Amino acid sequence: MTLQGKTAVITGSNSGIGLGVARELARAGANVVLNSFTDREEDHALAAELAREFSVKAQYVQADMSKGADCRALIEKAGACDILVNNAGIQHVAPIDAFPQEKWDAIIAINMNSNFHTMAAALPGMRAAGWGRIVNIASAHGLTASPYKAAYVAAKHGVVGMTKTVALETAEEPITCNAICPGYVLTPLVEAQIPDTMEKYGMDREEVIKKVMLERQPSREFATVEQLGGTAVFLCSDAAAQITGTTISVDGGWTAL
Repeated sequence: MTLQGKTAVITGSNSGIGLGVARELARAGANVVLNSFTDREEDHALAAELAREFSVKAQYVQADMSKGADCRALIEKAGACDILVNNAGIQHVAPIDAFPQEKWDAIIAINMNSNFHTMAAALPGMRAAGWGRIVNIASAHGLTASPYKAAYVAAKHGVVGMTKTVALETAEEPITCNAICPGYVLTPLVEAQIPDTMEKYGMDREEVIKKVMLERQPSREFATVEQLGGTAVFLCSDAAAQITGTTISVDGGWTAL
């Protein structure tokens, strides 16, 4: 599966899932545009590193995904957007009656509204180019719920619904729109939580992972960023040209329960 000559814009991609997806798209030959809300030397260095490693073009564009104007400007600054991967996201956990309004607003803005703005901005260019792929990184929580995650669950359900709508609007065009729904993924952020959780429960690393963190993931194994990247590459390939408006779960069986 080659994506040579295509340009992929990946939001929230200077670490974790977003970076993993960007790496696999670059490995497949796509030029990549990395993004986050920071504008540090290391962000731009990361893009340069990907360019060297995979012999593709890569750039970093700062944009705050909580702001609609920034979301749309990201697409414009990218110069081209054949592949759009909406990955940016944040989380906050609290009962709904104690959920801070500012956290609700931020999660809805970054996890859901940003997808609306980037897709709206990218679609005209995809239509002009005669080809396009949109991959929205939703979540198992886009298909099911957990307590204390009202904003995240609402946003991810919204992303899945938006994915279906855009797929129907582009169904007769060479553009597809799908969502990947990960379960728990071993990212640096998750890795950093393991020692504290070990201390809290008095368990070793393996026990914490299998009995606490992956309690709802039947495989008892984390998904990897490489697996998510590989799924995104597949959805961008010719083999997936008739896959649109659906979700692909990478969750170790979570949503089969």
